[in-house]
Amino acid sequence: MTETLVQEAPRDGVVVLRLNRPERLNAINDAMLAEFMQAFAGLADAEASVNAVVITGTGRGFCSGIDVRDFGGNAPEATDPAIDRLRFQEAMASIPQAIRNLPQPVIAAVNGVCVGAGLALCLAADIRIGSATATFGNAAILLGLSGAEMGMSYHLPRIVGTSVAADWMLTGRTVSADEADRRGLVSQVVEPDRLFDHAVELAGRISDLAPLGVRLTKTALQVNTDAAGFASAIELENRNQVLSHATDEAAALRQKWSQR
Repeated sequence: MTETLVQEAPRDGVVVLRLNRPERLNAINDAMLAEFMQAFAGLADAEASVNAVVITGTGRGFCSGIDVRDFGGNAPEATDPAIDRLRFQEAMASIPQAIRNLPQPVIAAVNGVCVGAGLALCLAADIRIGSATATFGNAAILLGLSGAEMGMSYHLPRIVGTSVAADWMLTGRTVSADEADRRGLVSQVVEPDRLFDHAVELAGRISDLAPLGVRLTKTALQVNTDAAGFASAIELENRNQVLSHATDEAAALRQKWSQR
């Protein structure tokens, strides 16, 4: 059976997770869901050797959402009991939750179509870069469902603002790479043939830094987005600086910069 998720190691400290159902624009089915969770568990255990993660897609798509035509045996019907449908939704929501919970920073290299569950996956990443041919959209509302799923109503307003998020989520319209860039959904747009190399290069720059400092920075960004106030945000930052200052990696980096 073909793997729906291919794991690559293009350089030391960097792992690439490549969605691998190009014939379905990398739509998520039950096999991919299982492989995602297995991969995330392995990456968490490999924290000592993996310092950054890149998620991208094979072929023309990043991820076209849930495969509603052929998900597999676990997809509930609309007539199934609510508890079964809730369990399915919780299983899908576990993907963005697992991305946020990874100790490593995650870079989404969006190479093409990115809609529905694919957009939720993208939003959960720490850094998003896009191909000039990438497109984004919230597909659920076009199917008569709520556009708020898999963490999108949490992530998207924090990234692009409430009004823009409402526009995208309530209409389900297609958003171009240019608009995504203008609205801050992605930090950079690059040409398609440069996307993968650029993502690996960016991941490598992060991987070369002190691991504890990187992890504490990721955590502080997540926690302080919802901080009760400036004082609590500063308190967390102060603690993190004290913890990261004493590592051997931090000392080596300070020595490196002092010699420039």
